[in-house]
Amino acid sequence: MKKRTLLSWNVNGIRAAERKGFLDWFAKEKPDILGVQETKAHPEQLSDALKEIHGYTTHFCSAERKGYSGVGLFSKVQPESIACGLGVEKFDKEGRVISADYGEFLFYTIYFPNGCASNDRLIYKIRFYEAFLKEVKKQIKAGRKVVVCGDVNTAHHEIDLARPKQNVKRSGFLPEERLWLDKFERAGLVDTFRLHHPNEPDWYSWWDVKTRSRERNVGWRIDYFYVSENLVPQVKDAFILTDVMGSDHCPVGITLKI
Repeated sequence: MKKRTLLSWNVNGIRAAERKGFLDWFAKEKPDILGVQETKAHPEQLSDALKEIHGYTTHFCSAERKGYSGVGLFSKVQPESIACGLGVEKFDKEGRVISADYGEFLFYTIYFPNGCASNDRLIYKIRFYEAFLKEVKKQIKAGRKVVVCGDVNTAHHEIDLARPKQNVKRSGFLPEERLWLDKFERAGLVDTFRLHHPNEPDWYSWWDVKTRSRERNVGWRIDYFYVSENLVPQVKDAFILTDVMGSDHCPVGITLKI
């Protein structure tokens, strides 16, 4: 069995991240699999340096709208198959999902919607959660081992954000959003960070740039690695790389023994 490092990072614009040293960080970190979210670019807008990293397969799914959403995958191991989307047109046109089948497990990198802009977007977010849950329940029922990573855009529990009481009426910590994360867990998905760090506060993955909240660690843990229960014994570590700059989010990761 080999240990594999799986990382996830909302890069808040992959071209901007490249200018801020993304490729140097990548070369140093050498993840076995990296899922990125909010790439904000179509593949033809990306540099060859991003698309053709030696030793890696790369794949990108973009939104119809330019400069918006988008996800990407960097993988040392060639997946058996790669697909974009959940099979629901209204979600897939925003380029929010890549699924990669590695045989031993099914890997998803997902940029879940943000519900802050309007009530319509909050409804869209909830319906996306519903569509995702339907997909993952189908895979778990079929006996697949599943890894889901990405920006979930919701902090689950009070321990997952610095100021829960002040944000209880804000999208990202609304009761109806948190309820869906309860449903994920009841369906058999396990939050790997809380699996390994059940009661540790002050671990966050996103900080508001306008208020310079990262300097004070006033943040939210909204980036997750979930695994299906049948994969839990193979999760040897889960971590948050809070010292990595270049985005308003930082990378999160797990170590799998496969």
